[in-house]
Amino acid sequence: MSGTVEATGASPGPLASFARFVLCGGGVGLLSSGAVALLAATIPWALANALITVASTILCTELHARFTFGAGRRAGWRQHWQSAGSATAAYIVTCVAMFALHLLQSSPGMLTEQIVYLSASGLAGIGRFLVLRLFVFAVGRNKPVRRDIRRTPALRSIGGLRVSTRLAVSAVS
Repeated sequence: MSGTVEATGASPGPLASFARFVLCGGGVGLLSSGAVALLAATIPWALANALITVASTILCTELHARFTFGAGRRAGWRQHWQSAGSATAAYIVTCVAMFALHLLQSSPGMLTEQIVYLSASGLAGIGRFLVLRLFVFAVGRNKPVRRDIRRTPALRSIGGLRVSTRLAVSAVS
């Protein structure tokens, strides 16, 4: 009978996490930017942005759980919901930026829209990185406490009965 073993690697430092975040989130963000532009040709921009934001948030949460923050496993429901909260804030930032652009320019070109969208996404991404690193995927928050009674030094096994050596010593003294 073997003890409970949980393989965990050391989580990457802040700079390595940020580089991975930029790689994963930025890559998906660039693809999302093109997808929003294409979809916005057929439906309202805010709806296109919302649909792409939902899909990209699910994908990014999985990438961040497995790769960016070093968990090495799938994201749970809690991480998905918390990530969705930070993505909602990022969605609002991009919508406000695009709304402001259209207030300033009644008919901006696609290149201008992409520059504004990607700039707003980049700024929102920095805030999102901080939220994900400090709260959603913080070291120690996502890992269930697993204890193997056989490895606890204060407990010893006598046959099938487990007794505390502290109790045994105090009873003898």
